[in-house]
Amino acid sequence: MCARWEVHFLKSFACAHHPHLRAYSNPQEANAKSFVGPLKVPAYTGLPLLTPLTFLANAPSMTAFPSITKRWIPKLTALLAGLTVASTVLAAPLKIGVVPGVFADSVEVAAKEARKQGLDVQVIEFSDWATPNIALDAGDIDLNYYQNSNYLANAVRSKGFKLTSVQAGILSYLGLYSSKYNSLADLPNGAKVAIASDPVNVGRGLRLLQHAGLITLRPDTGLLGTQADIVSNPKKLQFVEVEGPQLVRVTPDVDLAQGFPYFIIASKAFDAHKGLAYTSYEDDSWAIQFVARSDKTNDQRIARFLTIYKNSEAVRSSIQAFYLNDQKLYRLAWLKK
Repeated sequence: MCARWEVHFLKSFACAHHPHLRAYSNPQEANAKSFVGPLKVPAYTGLPLLTPLTFLANAPSMTAFPSITKRWIPKLTALLAGLTVASTVLAAPLKIGVVPGVFADSVEVAAKEARKQGLDVQVIEFSDWATPNIALDAGDIDLNYYQNSNYLANAVRSKGFKLTSVQAGILSYLGLYSSKYNSLADLPNGAKVAIASDPVNVGRGLRLLQHAGLITLRPDTGLLGTQADIVSNPKKLQFVEVEGPQLVRVTPDVDLAQGFPYFIIASKAFDAHKGLAYTSYEDDSWAIQFVARSDKTNDQRIARFLTIYKNSEAVRSSIQAFYLNDQKLYRLAWLKK
């Protein structure tokens, strides 16, 4: 243990010789625990780092303090080594994986604001729903933003990913679309219906069809409902399962299709505002989540970025513009209803 005067000397010397520590010269912040144990590190300032070797090479003569040289030099060396590592982490770019559309657009708006505040952010687009979680789990990216809580839970359960939601984002409703018919009542018997192929969105699509009065599911059908759970299908609808992002492409080829407005708007294939039914009844578990590795949830870069995203008027304006201010297509889950 360090004596009280030794701790004071360490603090004073470190603050005098390292610019990153000057912000912590206040005794309430720069206490003994801060300097000889866990250290709170300020945001990276871009100033040259004082490494242990640099410090030792430039340290003043220790002849005036022969009794403490062996005791505090190792502690200060360890302190400065920790600062070097921490500053390097803070300086590393935050990599965020997204899918095209409003998620990519709104994250890019927040990223521009973050860069102005000294936080480097890289936005990486993916074209499918599998790779973003694989990349995140492998540590190739730091966050992804494309999946709801139910999709995430299924991915964690089935793939063994160590991933955690760190903030809710946009709740983009699911819709039913047709390029051939103007109402659900016009659907013919035997109509071909395209739904998403992943387990979570199969169930979600079937519940929307039930809500629209086209089918009935078993009362105990859970989130991962399948076609086997259909107990009533008066129009004898025929189902085709398609990967979610590709539903936009197949919509003209079927009589009715499950559709994700953000993909439809981004593709400009048809009018996302002319859905025949929407999942506006859904709770926030269906909101798209910012997801991180479970061992990185306390990353200060992530916290800084999420604060910017939540509070940015530019982000909200970009989302509103994307959906053409049509409230039946989306809701911001981080805002109180």
